[in-house]
Amino acid sequence: MSHSVAPAPSTRGLIIALLATALLLGACDKAESGRDSHLRRGTAVPDTFAFANLDEIRDYFVAAKYTIDDWRGGDRSVPRFYLASVPSRWRHEVAPNLPVQLKKRYFFFVYAPLVLEANETILLNRDRLLDLTLNKTRTAEDQTWLRDLAAQYFLEAPDNEAVSDDVLDKLAHRLDIVPPSLALAQAAVESGWSTSRFSDMGNALFGQWTWSGDGITPAEQRDHLGDYKIRAFDSPEQSIAAYMHNLNTHRSYRDFRDQRAGLRAAGQALTGKDLATTLTSYSEKGQEYVEMLLSVIRVNELEQVDATYLRDMKPVMLVPVGPGSD
Repeated sequence: MSHSVAPAPSTRGLIIALLATALLLGACDKAESGRDSHLRRGTAVPDTFAFANLDEIRDYFVAAKYTIDDWRGGDRSVPRFYLASVPSRWRHEVAPNLPVQLKKRYFFFVYAPLVLEANETILLNRDRLLDLTLNKTRTAEDQTWLRDLAAQYFLEAPDNEAVSDDVLDKLAHRLDIVPPSLALAQAAVESGWSTSRFSDMGNALFGQWTWSGDGITPAEQRDHLGDYKIRAFDSPEQSIAAYMHNLNTHRSYRDFRDQRAGLRAAGQALTGKDLATTLTSYSEKGQEYVEMLLSVIRVNELEQVDATYLRDMKPVMLVPVGPGSD
């Protein structure tokens, strides 16, 4: 979305975007083995499921065995159900009338697949990067891909030259996942469980600022900080991808990347609880913000979400329709 109010993206446009991403990722040609089999995500044009109310989503999840009972039974697989846009009725009608625990449950179940999908994309690119780092014999196509990836992560790699080992090391430092528990906790805090005006009007789950003039003006804009806006997106998928890119590139989150790399080097799991402590710069609240994230992770038992994985299945776009779908 580019202005304060924008239309919901067309299903056709979303399908084309997902297909293009799938074709790009398909070039990675990862070998399928063990845990990597979960990275062989469905690359077909997604199906769509149009829903007009919460009951239809609930029944769809039940049929797919994606419920709290399945979760409590130990199933950590997550279906590839991708919400196309945040329906306005969630903020104005549905969420206010739900018990708090049920509102939270729907929030986590709806956004977990998108978080896992964003991480999956990162891991596919990271694995290819690490393979090429070890393989000194790189094709011209490999070099072009590495230069493009470096530019995407704000690293300089001169044209017509082999990408240096230094750039490859810096790129590996930046190109890595965000623990799902942390991403979901931040989305919950920043969007008020997806009930904020920004998530309603712009699919914006993380309150990312922009000075480009393209976004949603806060109701109480602080003049001394300039003409900033809250960045809007065509889909929550884009919002999550942009949030992860922000953590992976902005200088304010260097401590986050350093601690993550340290955990990797030590062979330890990347957890939201460990990495949340580095995000004092994400909010003006500083350490209070970190404590808030840790509380959301603890109270909602989100540590377990870091062990989830996407099912090997054809993706499905969840498309809101009817009153309050825009």
